[in-house]
Amino acid sequence: MQTYFPPKYEAEQYNCIHCGVYSAQTWSEFWFRGAPGQFQRAQFLAYCVCFHCGKWSYWYMGRMIIPSDAPVPPPHPDMPTACVGDYEEARSIVAASPRAASALIRLALQKLMTELGEKGTNINADIGNLVAKGLPDLVQKALDFCRVVGNNAVHPGEIEINDTPEIAHSLFEMINFIVEDRIAKPKQIQALYAQLPEGARNAIQARDEKVEST
Repeated sequence: MQTYFPPKYEAEQYNCIHCGVYSAQTWSEFWFRGAPGQFQRAQFLAYCVCFHCGKWSYWYMGRMIIPSDAPVPPPHPDMPTACVGDYEEARSIVAASPRAASALIRLALQKLMTELGEKGTNINADIGNLVAKGLPDLVQKALDFCRVVGNNAVHPGEIEINDTPEIAHSLFEMINFIVEDRIAKPKQIQALYAQLPEGARNAIQARDEKVEST
């Protein structure tokens, strides 16, 4: 999974808010007609054009205002469709309400549990089942981070999410990490394995069946 570089005022390169590609960005200022024959620069107002997709973003006082500021990565390309809608909605509101965004990520996590073969009714129990099946320690920590922070958004506890928006921002990276480990990597390995000659794959299967029978 590639590093995400969020949009930053006057940065020459970052991941575009529209297409998600890490690309060069062209910055310009707005000018308006003042007295006859004179032009004045609009204070604090600028626009940026992505070199890759050609779409614009508008900035005021160093902050992106159109589209709404979303300094978090887009959904992982292999994120299940059932989760993408909640993720994108959370992404669109995280700047205005980190707490509401965190609650939506928790909902996306709940749906992700069913995609990973669990019931999706109790996230804590689902994580326990995945651990029993050999879930790596880092993935378990990422899952529990999303579960606990998201739960605090629904039922306020020790973490005041609106006061610590960085925690909400981390949720997006965490759930993308989970998708990368649990869905994208196995998919990639399976695709590579399928390219092996059929004879080699049959020999591997015969070897494994022999081991299982002993």
